[in-house]
Amino acid sequence: MIEGVIPLLRSSHGEATEIDLVTCFPGVPKGCDGRVFRVADYRDGSAGRARLLGELAARGYKIAGMVCAAEPVMTKWKWWLAARIPAKFFILNENGDYFWFDWERRRTILQFAAYRAGLTGSAAVPALVRFFLFPLTLAYLILYACTVHLRRRIRSL
Repeated sequence: MIEGVIPLLRSSHGEATEIDLVTCFPGVPKGCDGRVFRVADYRDGSAGRARLLGELAARGYKIAGMVCAAEPVMTKWKWWLAARIPAKFFILNENGDYFWFDWERRRTILQFAAYRAGLTGSAAVPALVRFFLFPLTLAYLILYACTVHLRRRIRSL
């Protein structure tokens, strides 16, 4: 997927743009001439995360991109890095469309999040019903489990 996005970024930001990549996948994507950081190399807890953050901060990024595709790959890593790296971030989808992650684009970000959460179109009503019925369903299941265990306890006496 990233192989299709790299030419789009180069056409927007110049051919000489060096593109580094933080990934969980093996190999180097076609067209990526920058450094590849693999999160598997930084698994040693908070020390590994601090080491990754230090290496990325030393590169002095002005802008950074985050792929937010339909698959939740590296979600915690992406948002953790977005919160820690002092760069202007853009959100990139699987089609190569992107928008800047800033206050002026808050409506776009909310629409994007609602679409990814299934809260737009005809899928919104069933999703909201499931959301509001979840506490009731959970309470019913807990009460049912308590009743069954209480009956077993009474029968064993």
